[in-house]
This record gives sequence, structure tokens and C-alpha cells, in this order.
Amino acid sequence: MPFYVSPEQSMKDKADYARKGIARGRSAVVLQYDGGILFVADNMSRTLHKISELYDRVAFAAVGRYNEFENLRLGGVRYADSHGYAYDRRDVTGRMLANAYAQTLGTVFSESNKPWEVEIVVAEVGDDADTDQIYRITFDGSVVDEKGLLAMGGSADAVTAALKERFDRDAPLSEALSAAMHALAHENGERRELDAANLEVAVLERAREHRKFRRIQGGRLTRLIEQGRGAPSAAGGGDSDGDSDGGSGDQEPSA
Repeated sequence: MPFYVSPEQSMKDKADYARKGIARGRSAVVLQYDGGILFVADNMSRTLHKISELYDRVAFAAVGRYNEFENLRLGGVRYADSHGYAYDRRDVTGRMLANAYAQTLGTVFSESNKPWEVEIVVAEVGDDADTDQIYRITFDGSVVDEKGLLAMGGSADAVTAALKERFDRDAPLSEALSAAMHALAHENGERRELDAANLEVAVLERAREHRKFRRIQGGRLTRLIEQGRGAPSAAGGGDSDGDSDGGSGDQEPSA
């Protein structure tokens, strides 16, 4: 006899499955600071990134299963490039890409036996803080327009609560990074130390010309961490050390 499962039970089982898969991964946070939007992920890999550039003013962050959100990232890059080429670069917006991702994830969740174990963020930096856009897209295609900050993956609730304790939209980059590290250090109810080797950090920098995305790593990241902790900055302190443009790759498979 055919086995019948009610639509309500099927959707509930899919949602529970996806949530458990996402919760097994480490967290990532996105928050505004005085110069744009900061992305910080707990990620020890130097090559499999959780944070990437999508287009001139738009960036992507994800948690969950690597192969699934890597497909989403690549699809978003191709969609943005083709749309910007066919029309105008200014027509490529965070909201447009968030809607495209929502349609894809909603279709997968409704029509496939296995939902994708991913949660993603699409963020667009505006001309000022009030025009910044941060969209969270969940495994079932739901879209939430977030204000100021968010955390996803792992123990997202605990990380969000810790992040709110120190969040200030007008804080400089070093203080915003310190707040993000403080929040990520409280994941899973444990207090642990994070350093540059544990972190993947990038920004959408409002004052930057044309392409706003920039990775922060190496000596530049170390100096920002020291400044956030109140330690003296290393001598020299040029902004170019360890910075890079562009963004490819992503995270670990829900490790």
C-alpha cells in the first residue's frame, strides 16, 4: 500500500531536518558599522569561504552545507552579471537577488524530498546607513528584511543576544569587529577565545569606489582585533596589508 504523509507533517519534517543541519555548522554574523556593513564568520578554512562578493555593492554570506550554498552563490553571481550586462549595473540590487534566492529555495523546499540545509544573507551597502539593506533568506524561501544586525547558524539565538549587548551602528570597524567576536565566542553556551586564524572577515565599505567588497585578513585583521581589545596597534598600520577584493568559494560542510 502507498504510504501517505499529510502535507503539514511533510513540511514540518523537512523544516526540522533543515534546521538541525544548519545548527551543526558554526555561526556567522552581519552588522552595520560607521563605514558600511561588516561580515564575520567563524571559519578556520582559508579557501572555503562563507562570505563572498556578488556584485558591485552586494555581498553574500551563508551557513550550512557547503556544496548547496556554493551552488547558490555561483547562480547569484551569474544572474547579477547577466542582468547588469543586459540592462544597467545600477539595476542589480540586493532585493532583486534576495527575491531570486527566495524563489529557488522555496521551490526546492516544496518540491524536493530533501530541503537544502542552508541559510543565507544578501546585503547591499547604500549611500548612507539608512539605505543599507540586509536580507536573510531561510531554507524554505522566507525572506526577512533585517535591521542593523543578525546572526545565523550554530546557536544563532545565543549569538544574537550577545551581539545586541555591544552593537552600535555608528561604531568604528575595530569596535564592530570586537562586538562580533564577543558574540561568536558565546556560541553553544561556551566562552572561547577567537583570533585571526578562526575568523573570516569582510566588509562592504561605503566610501570605497565602484566595488565596495573587501576582505580583511592577515596583518590588517590582527591590528583591528588588537584595537578592539584596547591593545596598541602594530606600527605602520597601513590599510592595505592583508586586504583583498572579490570573493569566491565558501564554507565547510556544516562542520
